[in-house]
Formats: sequence, C-alpha cells, structure tokens
Amino acid sequence: MFISGKVIGKRKPLFADWSIPIPPEWSEDGDGGVTLRDLIERIVREEVAGFKKRQFDRQFLRALTATEIEQAAEKGKIEMGGSEIGLQSVDEDQSIEAALQAFEDGMYLVVIDEVEKKDLDEQIFLSPDSRVTFIRLTLLSGG
Repeated sequence: MFISGKVIGKRKPLFADWSIPIPPEWSEDGDGGVTLRDLIERIVREEVAGFKKRQFDRQFLRALTATEIEQAAEKGKIEMGGSEIGLQSVDEDQSIEAALQAFEDGMYLVVIDEVEKKDLDEQIFLSPDSRVTFIRLTLLSGG
C-alpha cells in the first residue's frame, strides 16, 4: 500500500511517498478488511518506527557520494550524521491519539483509492497497490 500526503493549495507534497505491506487479512481476499481507525494506527506506528530509525542513523558519521552531496545541496542541507543534537522522544500511543483526534477535528482528510473516507469505524478493504492519501487542510485566518 502506498502512502502520500498533500496540502490543499500547495504543489509540493507534504512528505515523500512511501509504502508499507498490508497484512493479508486486510485485503479484499481477507476475512473482513480493516477499519479506518486501525489503518491510521498502523500507518502512525510505521512512521514513528521510521522516525526513530532515522534519528538513530543520524548519530553515526557516514561517507557521502558525490550524487548524495549534490542532491542534498539542492535541498539546501548536507548532513553527514554524527549528531545527537535534536534527538526527540516520541510516544507511539500519544502519536496515534493525536492523529485520530486530528482526523475527528477535521484537520485532514483520508482518501483511499480515490474515495474519501469519513468514518473511523468504517470497514475498508485494501489491495497491495492501494493508495492512501492524507490531505492536510489549512484553516482560514482572520475570520
């Protein structure tokens, strides 16, 4: 399953697309799908684990290839690692609760295979090539 993020009114994606495997029981051929709540929880757990791994990896110095240096320069920041500055503690359960609350508060939409999902307890079925898109909504100011 592919995960992507967008912000209304911006061309640049919210984050780079990434993917996670889906458990067989969550598929259309499985025993009953999954709820949107469970899907969001799984995605948040995967992202927290990825965040922790990236933080761990940044502690070590690494040699960069010329291509990696060029790509990093285009983004505006070249990092070789070797830094413990900025290590953050992330609570997985709090992150899940925050994501679910943000969905309920209308801070973002979830679109699965081009169909918006509005109910956290709705049963959904996924395929290995399903696309889950999170669309962050921006609040109007001054009103």
